[in-house]
Amino acid sequence: MEGGRDVNEKNPGVQADQETVTSIRGSNQSGMRAHNERLVLSILRRLGPMAKADIARMTGLSAQTVSVIMRALETDGLLAKGEPVRGRVGQPSVPMHLDPAGAFFFGLKIGRRSLDMVLTNFLGEVQSRLHRIHAYPTPEATLEFALSGVDELTAQLSPRDRDRISGLGIAIPFQLWDWAKSIGVPEDAMASWRHVDIQADLAARLTFPVYLQNDASAACGAELVFGTSQKPQDFIYFYIGYFIGGGIVLNGSLFSGKSGNAGAIGSMPIASGGEVHQLIDIASLSVLERRLRTAGHSADSLWPSPETWQVDDGILDDWIDLTAAGIASAVLSATTLIDFEAALIDGWIPETVRRAIVARTRHHLGQHNLAGISPPQISEGTAGPDARALGAASLPLSMRFLVDQNAIMKLA
Repeated sequence: MEGGRDVNEKNPGVQADQETVTSIRGSNQSGMRAHNERLVLSILRRLGPMAKADIARMTGLSAQTVSVIMRALETDGLLAKGEPVRGRVGQPSVPMHLDPAGAFFFGLKIGRRSLDMVLTNFLGEVQSRLHRIHAYPTPEATLEFALSGVDELTAQLSPRDRDRISGLGIAIPFQLWDWAKSIGVPEDAMASWRHVDIQADLAARLTFPVYLQNDASAACGAELVFGTSQKPQDFIYFYIGYFIGGGIVLNGSLFSGKSGNAGAIGSMPIASGGEVHQLIDIASLSVLERRLRTAGHSADSLWPSPETWQVDDGILDDWIDLTAAGIASAVLSATTLIDFEAALIDGWIPETVRRAIVARTRHHLGQHNLAGISPPQISEGTAGPDARALGAASLPLSMRFLVDQNAIMKLA
């Protein structure tokens, strides 16, 4: 990291840390400093401010080792001291917490109807954002948006904070060129994506690392890293965007599969109206957009912000019910394979709409024959409309500063 140490320079790894369970607990051996630093940062991120003694007990590291690690992280600007806790025997304990200005991250979401860029701090709090609506994404416009966006948002930081920009993550639908017909544009309009490596193109022009992930998986990752509620070990995640997508969390870690596309729930077959469709054709914003236009209404209010929707109540209510019924069927099918504890629903939708979809999904799931399975809890996601861009920003954070979330859950 410019202006500070990259605590994971030698082994950026992947979001699901590949180290064995025996290395989840800390090591006092030389050469393990990078892992132990990431372990401490991950504990504080997940569990909040803690004193050095508490971290030593949790990790099995010696008090001296923890003291050295935390002093170094504080010197690097990644940790800060809290207020001393008094009232106990002996010296008051001083909890340490992540310094919000310890590092900054860019998240770029490439969507079928819009581009988004966010700048987040070390806590995942959005410092600033950019949003651009388009008829469809092109590599040239995306590259221009990303580079100009980095310049614009960087200029809003102080010189000290600019040196702490630690990476950019990209959330993008895989095989974009396959979706031209679905979004109503000529196939050749998006064919150039076949020959573009947007990650490499941006990395060649930026001075910090660039990472890439499927957009729906990134949204699920945002829920896992930045979500505000307590998460179960195993859950399925639905993100309602122009096309619905999702992700799978197993044993506290995002599971993306060998191709990075696991949890592609949009392709799940769903029976609806006496026919079999894919979930993407039932529970997506593209369906709502199409119904509005067929009825002679404008769909333009869907894309600037979920909070500014102006949608006919009757059309919206019918779409909510159709979406909830489709998600309920998908939850049922997924749960017969994996015993998920919860199904979380989020998206580029107003909070009131999200709440209604969750309530109706519970209702529709209850209408199915549930013999032989334990239905998961249907709940709202907490990352919100920014989940894909936030998930993109979480990629450099996770790769460079954290260990597998499951490791922390095992220690907690």
